[in-house]
Amino acid sequence: MSESTIDGRRAKGERRRRALIDATLRVVARDGVSGVTHRTVAREADVPTTASTYYFASIDDLLCDALSTCMREDAEKLRVIADSLPDDVDCRPAIAAMMADLVAKPDGHLLAEYELFLLAARRPELRESTELWAAAAAEFARRFTTDPVRVDLFVSAFDGLLLRALLANREYTAADFEAALRILLPWPAPEA
Repeated sequence: MSESTIDGRRAKGERRRRALIDATLRVVARDGVSGVTHRTVAREADVPTTASTYYFASIDDLLCDALSTCMREDAEKLRVIADSLPDDVDCRPAIAAMMADLVAKPDGHLLAEYELFLLAARRPELRESTELWAAAAAEFARRFTTDPVRVDLFVSAFDGLLLRALLANREYTAADFEAALRILLPWPAPEA
């Protein structure tokens, strides 16, 4: 077999694996974690059930990968925003816009993340993925403060604000999130 054939198969496998993870997130958002089976995820991804069992030996593997994927992607979004602006520029408005965008999306991605967060609260083996996100949020907060209590408060509040927005009977805007961020994170950042 040629190397290009192997690379093509590998790329196809990665696309199929990603399709299964995306399908898992849609199922979790729609039906909760209890709705995730190899059959429902395969149907949602429009692939044979055998594809789901080939890439993920168990439902736990599938849920763990879905949670890890969400946490890595969200951590990267936060890093990209923070890194795209110079240190002397207040990036709270950009983060607030990202938060508003997350809760406004009708795809249920954020809802699925919180379902998976709750699963991780019950299952310690899934918590490593949530730490990826917490570390990225803490790194962002340290751009504003070196106070470890304030950093921890920000990480917790960030998640709480998003969850509250999902539960609210009104639409949260970037201005709503920015008002909270202004209280949580001082600007300009104090000299270290």
